[in-house]
Amino acid sequence: MLSKTLKLLGVCAGIVYLLAGCRQYTTPQAVPENLTCEYLKDPLGIDVIKPRLSWISSSQTRGFMQHAYRILVSSSINKLNKDAGDIWDSGKIESDSSINIRYNGMPLQSGGRYFWKVKLWNNTGEESGWSSVATWSVGLLDTSDWKGKWIGNDEPMPGDNVNAVYTRVSARYLRKDFASLKKVKAATAYLCGLGLSELYINGKKIGDAVLSPALAEYPKRAWYTTYDVTNDIKQGRNAFGILLGNGRFVGVRVKPVPVYYDNNFITKLTHYGMPKAIGQIAIEYTDGTHQTIYTDTDWKLTNQGPIITNNEFDGEEYDATKELTGWSEAGYNDKEWQNARHVKPGALQLSAQMTPPIKVMNKVKPIAVFERAPGVFIFDMGQNMVGWVNLKVQGKRGQKVAMRFAEVLKPDSNLNLAPIRTAKVTDAYTLKGIGIESWQPRFVYHGFRYVEVRGYPGKPSLDAITGMVVHDALEEGGTFVTSNAVINKIFNNAKWGIKGNYRSIPTDCPQRDERQGWLGDRATGSRGESYLFNNAPLYAKWLRDINDAQTDSGSIPDVAPSYWQLNTDNITWPAAYIIIANMLYEQFGNREPLIQHYASMNKWMDFIRNKRMTNYIIEFDQYGDWCVPPDDPSIIMSKDPKRKSDGAVLSTAYYYHLCGIMERFARLNNNMKDAGEYANLQANIKKAYNARFFDIKRNAYTNNTATTNGLSLFFGLTPGKSRQAVFNNMVNTTMRDFNGHVSTGLIGVQFLMRTLTHMGRPDVAYKLATNKDYPGWGYMVENGATTIWELWNGNTADPFMNSGNHVMLLGDLVIWYFEDLAGIKPDANTPGFKKIIMKPTPVADLTFVKASHKSPYGWIRSEWEIKNGSFTWNITVPANTTAKIYVPAKSEEDVYEGSGRASKADGVKLLGAEGGRVVYEVGAGSYKFSAVIKK
Repeated sequence: MLSKTLKLLGVCAGIVYLLAGCRQYTTPQAVPENLTCEYLKDPLGIDVIKPRLSWISSSQTRGFMQHAYRILVSSSINKLNKDAGDIWDSGKIESDSSINIRYNGMPLQSGGRYFWKVKLWNNTGEESGWSSVATWSVGLLDTSDWKGKWIGNDEPMPGDNVNAVYTRVSARYLRKDFASLKKVKAATAYLCGLGLSELYINGKKIGDAVLSPALAEYPKRAWYTTYDVTNDIKQGRNAFGILLGNGRFVGVRVKPVPVYYDNNFITKLTHYGMPKAIGQIAIEYTDGTHQTIYTDTDWKLTNQGPIITNNEFDGEEYDATKELTGWSEAGYNDKEWQNARHVKPGALQLSAQMTPPIKVMNKVKPIAVFERAPGVFIFDMGQNMVGWVNLKVQGKRGQKVAMRFAEVLKPDSNLNLAPIRTAKVTDAYTLKGIGIESWQPRFVYHGFRYVEVRGYPGKPSLDAITGMVVHDALEEGGTFVTSNAVINKIFNNAKWGIKGNYRSIPTDCPQRDERQGWLGDRATGSRGESYLFNNAPLYAKWLRDINDAQTDSGSIPDVAPSYWQLNTDNITWPAAYIIIANMLYEQFGNREPLIQHYASMNKWMDFIRNKRMTNYIIEFDQYGDWCVPPDDPSIIMSKDPKRKSDGAVLSTAYYYHLCGIMERFARLNNNMKDAGEYANLQANIKKAYNARFFDIKRNAYTNNTATTNGLSLFFGLTPGKSRQAVFNNMVNTTMRDFNGHVSTGLIGVQFLMRTLTHMGRPDVAYKLATNKDYPGWGYMVENGATTIWELWNGNTADPFMNSGNHVMLLGDLVIWYFEDLAGIKPDANTPGFKKIIMKPTPVADLTFVKASHKSPYGWIRSEWEIKNGSFTWNITVPANTTAKIYVPAKSEEDVYEGSGRASKADGVKLLGAEGGRVVYEVGAGSYKFSAVIKK
């Protein structure tokens, strides 16, 4: 039977494509229809005129497929409840599409709120009831809709020091009283406060977001946030307050400190200006009249509040004796405050933030505390985490408690701050001396396991601090557990590392004076992450940051946003721009990025071809196979030429791979001319590549590293007749020369596990995944890691580049967990998991794997177990999808579903046999397969 209820996945809306014409701050213009897909439930303030809608259906009947749908969009909940689609009634549309359905109704209005629902018909003609109601609201579509002006003070204020290495800038407090003389029907606030901001109305902070808004490529763009404040405004006197922190808008290092990276000194650090804000509240009264309260020079401003400095690298200092009690409440005496000034706009373009905000997502209690020296206490949180701590303290007025943060301790049990570099990572709280005081910072974050506390009155107990885990509030989308404890621990470490580095961009690390969006770190890793979190909003937004950072010449930086201005014009790092767009297409069925960014991607491909390519070979490479495991445990980069991969191989192979993706994108954009040119270019590169780098006698590429051979195999560059021999060399290098251990760096590890598995040696991949000695992920676990290290030898290497919380060395490990061990993978030809490939890989001593993934269509589950020579596999296929499943068995006679032969089971279609597996096609539903695998 068809379910009578549906779950709406949400409005799929997002960021307007720059080259198509984003809404300018200075020049009004219509918002184009192109947008990137982000699954957000009931979003507020979207700034697109053609949002896309998605839903998840459910049914108890096997094989459920949607045959048709009807969408109603109404201007009020009352009209929708009466089935009146006054904004859009799609009528009955015969289609099995249930994600990314483009709105096609009446023009949406700035500030409008819309309500929608959907009903379905299945493949047998049954009709569902209406779904639950979902909603979205529209932000400010035209510049003329912005009544507010940018306000603040572009000059340093008392106590600020911006002409120094260690920038000290205090928080800004902005306020305005206003009267609301009628009964409020609806009220919406719009705010962009740079670098970071919090909105207050009548003394209450609005929302639970922190570190808001999202990071951006300043001054080209900034993101504004939308809040429903209907219930926060009262009839009579009200107050509107804005608290501003520095974030990455105010330079954390205005006077730069040289940072050494691979023979380059990075000295161009960014400083965009002083804290500033633009905002407004649009009020609709019950009598139909409207009022707008907005930022202008009537507002009052001070920096003489308790947050005397805040710097993401160095920490936040809070003096509770300077608290401005009631500052965001009506009637507060602000006569000593100065009038806010009109200031230079913080960005040329204001865009609605269509990513989930950063929030406090969890809390961690310390597991131990000890006194390192008189008055110096060390707390062990038991987990390397990202965020801050909530301090609970009681003492005398004026007493100061200071907290420093580190990931590891020295042998003498002091904090090891060498890996933190120049970051001071110190938060300080001055007590007001009234009862038990509780405090946590607002505008900084730290990566840490250990907290050093100084100045605490008396001896602190374990509950003196609580760790606040902070990251983007992305929906969790996957579970994974196996019979192998090492794999399980690595998975847990990976998850902590991934979420800890979600900070409105995917950062490299959260603790030292860096915290940048390095492109190369996430190219392949983003796909693995998508099995754990719905990271589509984050990565769609990051593609916009990358696009914004592209220069007029076509150059794409290695870091985006370009807070470090690094345009080395290598291949392997900027390649993430194209690879991640392809990930969003395959994992989420999202075509929009490859449409929107096609022109800029094509521009970069042309730029690189013209600047770097000679006779179809690209010699230049900046970073190589970054951080291969060295034989000397004390060094960062291996000096062994046998371990280093030829940079020309890496650059040329990557460019070849990108040509294949761009050909695909061209075809999806109906650009057959470009598709043909990319296909021809690929063919020429392949010919030149093998002529230059392939040693046919040795069946190896250049110096026979696992990286050069593996890339050539994975990207399809190796001639067909030589593939097995090249692969044998890859295996021999791994097993013989490196004793069955990882031998690759950031580049090679992105394809390592899948190449080994798909070419017939999952046992080797399994060995790499479970080794407990150096080098490997299990070695990290054995040496106390609770996240993933930056270096394979992260417990012994030079501290300069030795983060304890990086994800770059995960490579394709998490992909391998889900796609190969568990057997959950989208069909690349029918992306977004509309068609699912379920092909688990039992290997070695692994006796069970249990995994699940929430796809755009719903939860996919794969749980297999081997016991007494039998393979048992429970799977769930979401409604409105199909799956091609591969059951390990010698013949179909050995395979059962439930209590009968699988080939005769309801909803199961036998397709044949392939590679020691029996292959079936199944429709939506839950199944229990079993097979005899040992006779």
